[in-house]
Amino acid sequence: MKLLVINGVNLNMLGIREPELYGKQDYKALVKYVKESAKELGVKVDCYQSNYEGDIVTKIQKAIGKYDGIVINPGAFTHTSVAILDALKATSIKTAEVHLTDIKSREEFRNFSYISLYAEKVIVGKGFLGYKEAIEYFIK
Repeated sequence: MKLLVINGVNLNMLGIREPELYGKQDYKALVKYVKESAKELGVKVDCYQSNYEGDIVTKIQKAIGKYDGIVINPGAFTHTSVAILDALKATSIKTAEVHLTDIKSREEFRNFSYISLYAEKVIVGKGFLGYKEAIEYFIK
């Protein structure tokens, strides 16, 4: 099994941005955790991060035939991007949505997720552990 893990806008700022919400570990630590978790579970992963909506859309489109699933944390694009939703729908690749924080318990505008309209699994508020849970979801 091979998964594409996509992290969106501002995830590269982990450890700097609001550490009281997102923790003190940086993006490099997240990628290391994801890769170690995948290896432990016998899954291959490629990790990708971009602050540009169009780049994320292109990465999703190019995933056709290369990946068995997508784990995505779109960051703020969660609440704004019909384009990312449409790209996921167009590819028909199974998708799990992950958020480090519980978006439902934060500002009201964060309560809605375009990505959740497509994702088969949504994991919120579990920090880095949410990514491992998403990988395990694809195994089951």
